[in-house]
Amino acid sequence: MGEALWDVLPEGKKIGGAPANFAYHVSQFGLNSCVVSAIGDDELGREIIRKFDEKCLTHRIEVVDYPTGTVQVTLDERGIPQYDICEGVAWDNIPYSPRLEELARNTRAVCFGSLAQRNEVSRKTITRFLDAMPKTDETLIVFDVNLRQHFYDKEVLDNGMSRCNILKINDEEIAIVARMWGFEGWDAPDANLIELQHEACRQLLSLYNLRMLILTCGTDGSYVFTPGAVSFRETPVVEVADTVGAGDSFTGSFIACIIKGKSIEEAHRTAVEVSAFVCTQNGAMPTLPEKFL
Repeated sequence: MGEALWDVLPEGKKIGGAPANFAYHVSQFGLNSCVVSAIGDDELGREIIRKFDEKCLTHRIEVVDYPTGTVQVTLDERGIPQYDICEGVAWDNIPYSPRLEELARNTRAVCFGSLAQRNEVSRKTITRFLDAMPKTDETLIVFDVNLRQHFYDKEVLDNGMSRCNILKINDEEIAIVARMWGFEGWDAPDANLIELQHEACRQLLSLYNLRMLILTCGTDGSYVFTPGAVSFRETPVVEVADTVGAGDSFTGSFIACIIKGKSIEEAHRTAVEVSAFVCTQNGAMPTLPEKFL
């Protein structure tokens, strides 16, 4: 749940936003998924609904008195996306409703991010949704840290980590969070970056009593930390078209596999392979080959 928007890329606009990407990839594994967000009463919003319907994505999308969100995306020389995210848009103002509460009470897993909480309205809606979810050992609450521009602060990050049981973060974000939390060693001239990253992950895992912490490091691989073990997978070498949505495909694939009873190692392997495939495609929602599913 969170942002539903258009990524305006050099080659044209494409459906974007982590919630839609996550839900799309979960659905490809044969699970029931749902996008929760808001759109404006405008053509961009209506087109989002049409696109979701075309992809058979279930959605709880409210129409509000704000324009549908857009993000200007440019790719650097490595194919890494750079974002200019418009403010004061529909997904900043997702209303809480009885039908949303009913959805929450019947939700096994949810993924929410820090970006969607930049505005108080959506932040409160996300909090109420999490509070209404079943309190069972099977419930998966995934907090996907996405530090975009200036749209985050320690309070939002701390609240998200306190409420989740699975934290997803990348190598650039873990450095920012570690410094915000005052973890030691990050400014030492002889600092070992990998050791610092891993120690910060272990500290957050313990501090917030997490079941898992997923650390993605781009071409340097990815890790899944649990209280008793660490899973590492190398990143496959592929010809990159763009990396938009690759992280969301990783998260969606990983959680879908866990829900279907796969081990952490099996889920991790599938997530890495799916994410690498998505990098070879344009846009965030390609159809996955049968071999992944």
